[in-house]
Amino acid sequence: MIKACIFDLDGVIVDTAKYHFQGWLRLARHLEIPFTEEDNEKMKGISRMASLEKILELGTKTYSDRDKQKFCMTKNTWYLDLIQRMDKKDILPGIVDFLAHLKENNIKIALGSASKNARFVLDKVGIKDDFQIIIDGNDVKNSKPDPEVFLKGAIGLHVEPRETIVIEDSAKGIEAAIAGGFYSIGIGLEEHLSHASIVLPSLEDITISDLSNRIIR
Repeated sequence: MIKACIFDLDGVIVDTAKYHFQGWLRLARHLEIPFTEEDNEKMKGISRMASLEKILELGTKTYSDRDKQKFCMTKNTWYLDLIQRMDKKDILPGIVDFLAHLKENNIKIALGSASKNARFVLDKVGIKDDFQIIIDGNDVKNSKPDPEVFLKGAIGLHVEPRETIVIEDSAKGIEAAIAGGFYSIGIGLEEHLSHASIVLPSLEDITISDLSNRIIR
């Protein structure tokens, strides 16, 4: 029996990927490192520092830990400037109705995101209060595919992984869900998320009973 859902943020709840890309692209150009949208796709679901390391691997220079911390802070400042304009229009299709549906059916709701700005983003788009527990990059030591963020969410909701669905848009996020013993819903393309319990294009017109029937056999 499913008792809870744990959502990723970027690409599942809101469309912030474009703002992350703009921030990282600006930093990469500042460092004279070639960086493309394809490179950005590989950074889905991982921490800020891990994302920076992937960008630096595309260049030829070596930087100190102090430099890396400075680069992360600079990118985050640019990103925060960009997301100041966010509002309800940035919530992805089907999310508002699905959250309401979960609450009507007494399904517990948590967020499990690598983003350190998750609370800020949810507040900007007006749905922070829909989540009983928010676990973000400030609360964990290990990045996905480590399941720490989801396990902490389950503990906070007082549910077991086998009673919980994780909803993710990244391959590493799905790997984290599987590693933690959760059911997993991939939002996106089958070719990227084929290891999920099921893959959906979005959460529009989806019910918890539909998901339960499809993932629990």
